[in-house]
Amino acid sequence: MPIDVNCDTDSLLPDYEFDYRRARPNRFVLSEQQRVVILEPDVAEYFHDSEAVNRVLRAIIENLPHGA
Repeated sequence: MPIDVNCDTDSLLPDYEFDYRRARPNRFVLSEQQRVVILEPDVAEYFHDSEAVNRVLRAIIENLPHGA
């Protein structure tokens, strides 16, 4: 069914009452310590999960000179 963009009725109310006592934390929000990094497809082929990526990055970090 196509949407009528010329419809004059607005189904949104000016205000809604929200019961904050029943609100739950957003389970999808990242903590301040978490980051999302997007790997290029050719790099992602080598890693099955985030643990594999972290293992390799930790090995590289351990071998960096301390001033880097």
